[in-house]
Amino acid sequence: MLMSRKKLGMELGAEGLSMALVHGGAAPRVLAGLSLPLPPGTLQLSRRDPNVVDPRGFVARVKEAHLRLLTKERTVSLSLPDAAGRVVLLELEARFKNREEGLDIIRWKLKKSFPFDISTVHLDYQLLAERENGAVWLLVSLIARPVVTQYEELLIEAGLEPKFIDFTSFNLYRLFAPRLEMSDNGAFVSYYAGAMTVLVFHGGVLSFYRTKEVAGDAHTLYREVNSSFLVYGDRFPGQAVSEVFCMAAAGDAEGFRSLVAEASGLEPVLLDPERMVSQAPGAGLSGPALQALAGSLGAALRSL
Repeated sequence: MLMSRKKLGMELGAEGLSMALVHGGAAPRVLAGLSLPLPPGTLQLSRRDPNVVDPRGFVARVKEAHLRLLTKERTVSLSLPDAAGRVVLLELEARFKNREEGLDIIRWKLKKSFPFDISTVHLDYQLLAERENGAVWLLVSLIARPVVTQYEELLIEAGLEPKFIDFTSFNLYRLFAPRLEMSDNGAFVSYYAGAMTVLVFHGGVLSFYRTKEVAGDAHTLYREVNSSFLVYGDRFPGQAVSEVFCMAAAGDAEGFRSLVAEASGLEPVLLDPERMVSQAPGAGLSGPALQALAGSLGAALRSL
């Protein structure tokens, strides 16, 4: 039996949810997509406690969104706000024999860095680079088990089958990866769903990650973006950023691009989802509507 090339992605945030149905291949195509608000107070983001305050209302809204997509696809890849967990870039002095040993070493390394029992956290990691001295450079994602378990159980109650769960910043990167991966020493700066995120790559390897929930005023955003580049420069004095990319909601994009230019000292390339995916004839999504689906599009692309 041939596997379906239709992939479903979903993004959750404090204010709403989005779903996107994507047909895979060399040129991804959006078949359908929508965004729905959540009633105020439905979600309260926390790194320790379950996020969904109104499970019944949440399940009802997820069912409504899926029904309106008019698809039988139920396996879904989920995008969660970065504020629901933690991301750490970690260097270990010694390599490990297998994945389980790697998880044990990472837990031991991090147990003194977090104000909670690391054994209660779902942990995953990705090997980014192997150093000449034998050390390894890792991207580590952590999310409390009560948080991720609640999301999984409620999606199952809504009739969906959660497959992959990732943070929104990395799903945004995934959406724009074909362009971003053309730059070895580049930075990707986004302001999306109330979060400012900076990812910096050196030699094609992620070297710096920072995200923060911030107010949308220009002064605060400039301060946070500028601070991120200053911290990166102090931490890696010999690793200059040669190219900067940015993205923001449609109405904020040009203003944010100017802000990032001033903070970074470089002229950013403004990224747009319309250049990364095409639309099926019946999709009928405007530019702003497609922009609002960026997180769910990136989630869907993970399954391809």
